[in-house]
Amino acid sequence: MAAIVGIYNSTIASREVTADTEPVSVASRQAWFDHHNPTLRPLWVVEQELPQDANEALSPRIVGWLSYSDFYGRPAYAGTAEISIYIHESVRGQGIGRYLMEQAVAYAPNVAVHTLLGFIFGHNAPSLKLFEVFGFERWANMPRVATLDGIERDLVILGKRVG
Repeated sequence: MAAIVGIYNSTIASREVTADTEPVSVASRQAWFDHHNPTLRPLWVVEQELPQDANEALSPRIVGWLSYSDFYGRPAYAGTAEISIYIHESVRGQGIGRYLMEQAVAYAPNVAVHTLLGFIFGHNAPSLKLFEVFGFERWANMPRVATLDGIERDLVILGKRVG
């Protein structure tokens, strides 16, 4: 769990990925982590063999993760899930996000999900592109709903029917 939170926290400073403005703790994310389960709302990690420093052998480290999360928390929306993808900064641009997206779209029917959503800031061009490459469409634009460092930002909701 610490690696997942670490990757998440590494995105905060960019002000492109999350609406959190300060790092979160593992303890503060425990309920979120506990809510995930393989049969309904999986949380997957990608490990890669990386050296910890120049003098050490390779060891597996979490370099990315994907989660399915409930949308709106009401029973009628059980077939809809928000997906989130976070990649360690040292391996961005190497196809891990694409791999995770492929898996998310293909696996959704196995967890009774027929609709996938992505909530992405309007200025996060790489994430918008990734979702659009996989056939997600812009279902909503929420103008200036977030304020980051005094700048109002749009939130774009992308959706795709998968089942």
